[in-house]
Amino acid sequence: MKKILNRLTQYETLTEKESRNIIIEISEGKLNTSEISSFLTIYMIRNITIEELNGFRKALIELSVKIDLDEFDPIDLCGTGGDEKDTFNISTLASFVTAGSGVKVAKHGNYGVSSSCGSSNVLEYLGLKFNSDADKIKTAVDKANICFLHAPLFHPAMKNVAPVRKELGLKTFFNMLGPMVNPSMPKKQIVGVYNLELARIYNYLYQATDINYNIIHSIDGYDEISLTKGTKVYSRESEFILESKDFNLQNIESSKISGGKDIESSSKIFMDVLNGNASTEQENVVCANASLAIAISKNIPIIEAFMNAKESIKTKNALNCFNNLINIMK
Repeated sequence: MKKILNRLTQYETLTEKESRNIIIEISEGKLNTSEISSFLTIYMIRNITIEELNGFRKALIELSVKIDLDEFDPIDLCGTGGDEKDTFNISTLASFVTAGSGVKVAKHGNYGVSSSCGSSNVLEYLGLKFNSDADKIKTAVDKANICFLHAPLFHPAMKNVAPVRKELGLKTFFNMLGPMVNPSMPKKQIVGVYNLELARIYNYLYQATDINYNIIHSIDGYDEISLTKGTKVYSRESEFILESKDFNLQNIESSKISGGKDIESSSKIFMDVLNGNASTEQENVVCANASLAIAISKNIPIIEAFMNAKESIKTKNALNCFNNLINIMK
């Protein structure tokens, strides 16, 4: 590992195979905490290459606990996090709104690293029991239209990395990998990323797959549609800018979509949205993100999908999906 670290400090890059092998070595406990920390830190300082990211991705998929949900053809809505924008749990809420519109969802998530309120933090606080039992998860998708795949249960090989990431408290290349390594390997995905360069890398890698995807990055830095500015969208067929006016909305102030200060206030925002008691801006930003997933899944125009999302909240369908998931996973 010392040779690898020396090479990286000299601005050399790794091959895909070398990158894969390092993740394997980490999973096998062959690297100590200092080596892991140094390795992660290097990629905070310099950009990751396509070959390196793909090698890391392949290793994590290889080491993961797989779950076959192909019979449901679900979609995943997942962001890299790490945009340092301190929003509430938009993509997680959008997942329940999508489920409430009748679309099957396999949501992949984890505890927050650079924030205290990742999707797993909030859902656990609200009573969701994490489980990797295939039958329970399939029942959840069937009956609640949604399951939640808590990353540590499906990526046990990464237990050696988790403490280091928590101590660093900063985004690492594992943030980049999260959306790529959903253990159900869904064929449809909405992926939010924290910068345009990463969006281009994702687009390049996803072009080589059979996934129907939208990769999104808000022009002002969010890893989701923010409605504060336009959003760059990459799909298999094209790339374009999505504006607030495409949802018949005006741009909003960033303060309108800020997250809670702690787990309690974050969870209150979460339930306010599902109960239809959130601010107009909070509800609209969730529905805008859900609309991408609904549009891909139902093959309908974005504005129609947006109205589907609004209806999902209004009819309490999204809330029912949430409550059903909680009950099934007890």
